[in-house]
Amino acid sequence: MSLLFLSPIAQVNIPIDRPPIVQPSIAPQDVTAPRRSLSLPLPPQEPSQPPLPKLQKQEQIRRQEVRALLGQIDQVPVFNSNSPEVVLTEGILLSTFSPNGMAVPAAHLNYAFNGRFDIFSHHISRAGHGSHLRTLFQGILLHNPGDTPAVVEVMQASTYLTRPDALFVDLPKVVEDPLGRVFSGPGSRVVGDVLRGHRNPAIARTLTIPPKTTQVLLNMPIPAGVTTPTSNGRSTLMRLNVDQPIHVANLAMFAPQEGGRERVPTLEEWQNLLVKGELAGPRDRPPTPLDNGNPNLIYGRVAGVSTGSQWTTQLVDGNTQTLAIPSQGEAFSYGISLLHNGRFGTGQIQSAPLLARYPDTAYAGNGNYGVQYNLTLPLHNKTNQPQTISLSLDTPVKQDKVNNLLLFLSPPEPRIFFRGPVRIRYHDNNGVQQTRYFHIVQRRGEQGASLLDLRLGPNESRSIEVNVVYPPDATPPQLLTITTQGGSGAIAEQITQKP
Repeated sequence: MSLLFLSPIAQVNIPIDRPPIVQPSIAPQDVTAPRRSLSLPLPPQEPSQPPLPKLQKQEQIRRQEVRALLGQIDQVPVFNSNSPEVVLTEGILLSTFSPNGMAVPAAHLNYAFNGRFDIFSHHISRAGHGSHLRTLFQGILLHNPGDTPAVVEVMQASTYLTRPDALFVDLPKVVEDPLGRVFSGPGSRVVGDVLRGHRNPAIARTLTIPPKTTQVLLNMPIPAGVTTPTSNGRSTLMRLNVDQPIHVANLAMFAPQEGGRERVPTLEEWQNLLVKGELAGPRDRPPTPLDNGNPNLIYGRVAGVSTGSQWTTQLVDGNTQTLAIPSQGEAFSYGISLLHNGRFGTGQIQSAPLLARYPDTAYAGNGNYGVQYNLTLPLHNKTNQPQTISLSLDTPVKQDKVNNLLLFLSPPEPRIFFRGPVRIRYHDNNGVQQTRYFHIVQRRGEQGASLLDLRLGPNESRSIEVNVVYPPDATPPQLLTITTQGGSGAIAEQITQKP
């Protein structure tokens, strides 16, 4: 694509044919957990979205620096189960059990978790035909191969269905959410719970696994509907600790029937499926190798053990302990969930590496779903005049090469690329400690609204802490942007495409 730069005052309307909206993946809440009321009214089901019309659109360039995040993701292993996303045949979603004695050894990755680890799971049930109307159950099993009891502590845990727990509803771009009652889709609700340190009461706080035995950690339904929509999904995120090595498996089974009625699968039935079963299907599209420079990269979906639960860092200038704010009217950004074809010229890829995977699944934890970013910005106003800064989250059009140009769309595309919570901690202009939660909805090419306006006196320093658990229903990457108000501002230019 070649870009023709015009003067800042020129206006060029560009007709663009857009594809239909892709409905977001359905995710979960625990049906056994008490429902929290949403602060906005919920419709009976996901709102229908007609195909996109042909629209006149302007594309806008914003000149500013994009910086790589300092630090790196931690080394906590994550049981990362997201392939196949849509499950139509029962079987093994992901198993790190030993392949010894298994009917399909290749379905078991032989990895043991010891100490801190996470479990992330996101799968959808869909009624493709009559046999799929049976309720699909998801079972997470833990196995202790050792000679002494293993004690598992569940520190945070959240699991939700799309229906009825966390429907995809229309929300404003920014909603302040002090009580955690605002969400759209199970992804935003799950990560909101974990960000607040919650644990679903239906999931045990501790679990003791005797030697050489297997126990069930999660045994919950993903019911598909008989009327539109026929899909439903469950998203799950847990933070755990175990005092000795254990294996983990995630399985899918249609509900057993007795007397013409469905019932919950037993531990013995789950163990039988684990030993005799094969990988669940249908399989997702296999990924493109990440090192071949393909601009049409297929990332694939993750099924394996990824490395990294949290990215915790201070964003400072060089060897200093502070971060100088931009000049008046200027801005700079830090990438969130940067990936191979979306680095914005920083050269940084944040995708979590994989320790184990199935051959037809993603080569890296692209998107870092469920990873928590803990970013401290020790802002410093080095001028002798008071300055006001703004903090925002942006979703510019993804690109890989250019560092100082961001492409936005006006209006942005209707497709939602981010829906989830952000927490900000800071001392306000009166010196009072504040903790605020915002639920953000952003579309492709959207410049975010200011979440925080903070006034810094001459030579004053003040820190802001930003926490984001990257939600499963989002499309990376995003940018965290600091702008200093006033001045002429970054140059925004209208552009057009040449064929």
